[in-house]
Amino acid sequence: MMSYVSVGADDIAQAKRFYTAFLPDLGYSLKEGPEGLSFALPEDPGQPVLPEFYVKPPFDGTAASSGNGTMVAFEARTQAQVRALHAAALAAGGTDEGQPGFRAAYGPRFYVGYLRDPQGNKIALFSSNPDEPGRDD
Repeated sequence: MMSYVSVGADDIAQAKRFYTAFLPDLGYSLKEGPEGLSFALPEDPGQPVLPEFYVKPPFDGTAASSGNGTMVAFEARTQAQVRALHAAALAAGGTDEGQPGFRAAYGPRFYVGYLRDPQGNKIALFSSNPDEPGRDD
């Protein structure tokens, strides 16, 4: 089971502004420390611990860079939430990598928007809510 995901950032204040624009709405709490940002979902007794998400300067002291082909995806509750959080993340310094919507390459209920954080890390916000309309095929 995956324990955590970490992305690099050179400007932690800028990264905080970006990630706090949408992660708290998905249920994540933030812990800050000298080593960077740690986002975690609430723990439910008796349930598996869900992976945490870290934003930190690289440990080797060199500049952070985004991985080619690397992406972190966060699940939203609804398609409307995907749109709202995508817009909030863009307003907080992100760049658009694909407006929210359905993609022909994915299942008919996979509604997704893509963006990059200020450091260039690729982020997906998606919903597969079975109670919402799917893509018309």
